[in-house]
Amino acid sequence: MGLAVVGIWPEVVVDRLSGAVSATGSDAAPLAPETARPTAAPPGEPFPDAPTLEEPFRGSPAVAWADGAAGIEVPAARAVGGMSEDQVAQALRSTKELLVASNLDPATLRGGHPAEALRLLDPLQQDGRVLLEKGLREPSEDQDPLWLLSRFDPAEVRVVGEVVKTRGRMTFGRGDRDGSVEIKADYTFVYPLTKAKPGADEVTRTIVRRELTVAVYDPAKTVTTPGSLVVVVWKSKSGNSDCARDGDGFLHPQFRQDMTGLTPGPSGPAADPYDRSKDLGALPEECGTVTRT
Repeated sequence: MGLAVVGIWPEVVVDRLSGAVSATGSDAAPLAPETARPTAAPPGEPFPDAPTLEEPFRGSPAVAWADGAAGIEVPAARAVGGMSEDQVAQALRSTKELLVASNLDPATLRGGHPAEALRLLDPLQQDGRVLLEKGLREPSEDQDPLWLLSRFDPAEVRVVGEVVKTRGRMTFGRGDRDGSVEIKADYTFVYPLTKAKPGADEVTRTIVRRELTVAVYDPAKTVTTPGSLVVVVWKSKSGNSDCARDGDGFLHPQFRQDMTGLTPGPSGPAADPYDRSKDLGALPEECGTVTRT
């Protein structure tokens, strides 16, 4: 039985300015860091084991992925685009900090105010930080905080344990003008979840993949907030989140116990949320089903 997969679309191309503990219950050898786009989806089992509260990544390819921030490796900096090596290094560190604050911070995942993520973004950018702040106050499909943040309704679900599995890569190059660097991040985050009610024991997983491009500008050459990140493109797609509830600012994982006896869900194309072999722009936009979680 497939579970709903929601695509957070459209791709938003914005204007430019003028630590976790080890996973439990697995002896899987960790994968080497991803250095290039994979050529295929990770292999799966015909009948994978179901996740449990003790082993929330059981039956998932993510069992061999890195834990949390350890899966976000920063490449070695070099001078580029008129930016010094030190400026590039700081831009890369800030990008990792943004990914951690928006996708791994426990308070953010619980739907709290993402103060650290907002701090890293340029307050002068209307369709970046300002738009995100509007979406947090009044979420909708036109200003959705899920474009950048992974958030769950704490009244509905909670993250199981302290580990979110992470896999992806980060690259950088010259920006759109002299005195700028552009950082591209492509990461998948796997969240194990159970219902918030006491005694809940079914575990499901929601998988979120993000392609994020940010830029840092030399304040001597461009009007910008020194050291802040400017969002260039944010794209994301989530697996196992109820499509019917788009626009409320939360991901809504579905549980098999709630789907028994219900009419079939979305009839769109099936997708493997662990498949990182294609750009998000090449994937269908409509709501469909996931082949696994």
